[in-house]
Amino acid sequence: MAFAGIDRCFERYYRKGPRRRPLKIDFCDADVLDAFDEWRRATGISQSAVGQSAVGPPPVASRQSLPAHLQRVVVKLTAARANGALDAAFDDLVDRVAKEHDTARAGAAGLRGAARQAAIERLAAIDGELVRRVRESLAPADRETLAAEAESELAAFRPAMSAEAYGRAREAAIDRLVRERKGLPTIAFA
Repeated sequence: MAFAGIDRCFERYYRKGPRRRPLKIDFCDADVLDAFDEWRRATGISQSAVGQSAVGPPPVASRQSLPAHLQRVVVKLTAARANGALDAAFDDLVDRVAKEHDTARAGAAGLRGAARQAAIERLAAIDGELVRRVRESLAPADRETLAAEAESELAAFRPAMSAEAYGRAREAAIDRLVRERKGLPTIAFA
């Protein structure tokens, strides 16, 4: 997770154009912590399980709008389709996300209330379907490799987790690794 946070910090720094001074690694602290928090949420590991106190800042709410999130998702799905990470069998799924994007942008005020909640639930269902279908399309050897990597990530936390919680965290870690390997976005909106 530390490398992912450092990479994120450097990508953002150099995206602004050439710089005269090198970026100090000290400035990557917030990005490393964000990457760790994302990993923790993705695997379902609680704060107390990672050695942090239960008293602390509340989880950060999403800072992006639903239409902006959907725009980024459509771009990433289209890129995944173009570079071969997703084949033609996923076109229907990409079309459903594009339709949700169009719906969210259609109204002047966007989606509100029950319509917004229904859209968020549809996105969560599409997200689950995407990961499930991609996992099923992987070769058995690739699935075993991802499972072993997920288990090694969770090994330090396993003694403090119930079997049910460990199972959920393992599946979530495998899903996250599938997303990373295939360059897939998280369609669900938090």
